[in-house]
Amino acid sequence: MASSISHRKTRDEYKKEKELDEARKAGNAPAELDEEGKEINPHIPEYILKAPWYLNANKPSLKHQRGVTKKEMDKGWYLRGATTGEAASKYRKGACENCGAMTHKTKDCCERPRKLGAKFTNEDIKPDEVIQKLELDYDSKRDPYNGYDPSSYKEVMDIYEKADTERKKKKLQELIKQHGGNKKTGDDDETLSKELMDNEEKEGSYDSETIAPIQKLDQKSRTTIRNLRIREDTAKYLYNLDVNSAFYEPKSRSMRENPLPNANPNDIKFAGDNFARTSGETKEFRDLQRFAWEAQEKGQDVDISSAPSQAALLHADFLRKKEQLKQQTRNQLLSKYGGEEHLLKQDDIDKVPQSEIYTEYSSSGKLIKGEEKIVKSKYEEDVFLNNHKSIWGSYWENGQWGFACCRQLIKNAYCTGEKGKLLREKQLQQQQQKQENQQDQENNDNTTTTTTTTTSLLELHLNKSNEENDKYNKKEEKRKEKKEKKEKEEKLKKALKDQDELNKKSVEKDERKIKYNSLSADDYNVSEEQMEAYNLKRKRSDDPMANFKDDIDN
Repeated sequence: MASSISHRKTRDEYKKEKELDEARKAGNAPAELDEEGKEINPHIPEYILKAPWYLNANKPSLKHQRGVTKKEMDKGWYLRGATTGEAASKYRKGACENCGAMTHKTKDCCERPRKLGAKFTNEDIKPDEVIQKLELDYDSKRDPYNGYDPSSYKEVMDIYEKADTERKKKKLQELIKQHGGNKKTGDDDETLSKELMDNEEKEGSYDSETIAPIQKLDQKSRTTIRNLRIREDTAKYLYNLDVNSAFYEPKSRSMRENPLPNANPNDIKFAGDNFARTSGETKEFRDLQRFAWEAQEKGQDVDISSAPSQAALLHADFLRKKEQLKQQTRNQLLSKYGGEEHLLKQDDIDKVPQSEIYTEYSSSGKLIKGEEKIVKSKYEEDVFLNNHKSIWGSYWENGQWGFACCRQLIKNAYCTGEKGKLLREKQLQQQQQKQENQQDQENNDNTTTTTTTTTSLLELHLNKSNEENDKYNKKEEKRKEKKEKKEKEEKLKKALKDQDELNKKSVEKDERKIKYNSLSADDYNVSEEQMEAYNLKRKRSDDPMANFKDDIDN
């Protein structure tokens, strides 16, 4: 604290420094010099000129703004096994007691420990090693191949070449054994070696179709490393290009949900990664796990993780007993009530088409989700009701549907067979006879009425005169109606004129000053025309178009 207080500037010192800085900027005072004697530009801001506190800069300088000069580092490596010269003939004081070298102590000696060291025998004294002090940079310290000698890899190459030559020899011997039976062909060692080389070229070369999924071919072990994905395959995210479809995770290249949920899983190539998890033996394992949990709840000692074989055997025994019990109850019901012939056989069940396509319909029968099934009809087909042998609608009679097997016209009626047909035919015959009898009676009545109705000439003349009088009366009524209509229109026109004059008078004079006397008029009874004219011409305050004036007409 004392040091910071002692370095604090007074007001006068700060004022003098400020004046000097302004004079330097104006060019009236010489510029400030740094440690190297170079001038510092007075216009440089203070936050650039001022050095950080951890540099402990006592003098003004711009050294902290310049790049740090790197030291020249050694790029080599330690010399392995290098010695300073020839070995000493005698043991020297302070040397290694084991090998006699001066460059290391006994505990750091890399030589094989001797029974009697060089200190006591003065024999086989090793020369001094070259000790280097290299200043390595960050990269050279961490370079795993720094100081590596490439010529040392020749030993590894020699081993592989020897193994390759041995393999060729072995194959050559196998070819000689194969061609050993037919010596007349003249196959010598050169032709066999050529054949061997051709076989190797064929094995090493792959067609464009076969090499597509191969990433790396190891000639030694004859194994191939497959690519992550065959290039001919369709990528998972290309099955459905909808933005809201199944989520694709690019890091693990996984798409758990089905990209085409409305399609049949048997028709599509990829149904999601979760589809593979639910296929195979996963369902059996899930059932086994559920069985173990339920058994543990009931007090039995069943555990999949500790005793999986025991749990599997118990589960198989449980399923077998369950199937036996199910079959036993089924046989009891059939023996008691019968009806085995009505049960569906396995062949009939297999014929029924099944699919996992999810479809959703609205209350009106419109498809919301899924694909529309192509069906012949929306109604059930070949349904035989109440022991009928034909379907409803197979018979038509007098605008009514029925059954063709018994000719019944009521849908809920039971089938009566051939007897019902005969009864129906008798009923139809009786109805036809009744209709024929009625027609005969009507024809007889018509003939009697025509003979009895004989009119005289006088009656015909009177009828004609009556018709003419009616026509004349109608014409007269029409004339009267037209005359009344014209008179009414004229009265209305006159009433409208009177109403206009009355309206003008009321506008000119103040209504409050007009004297009112109901008996002053000659005819104080209001007619229908006057009332209608008043209603047409009176002002309506609630009418929004009352004060509207059309400028075009003006």
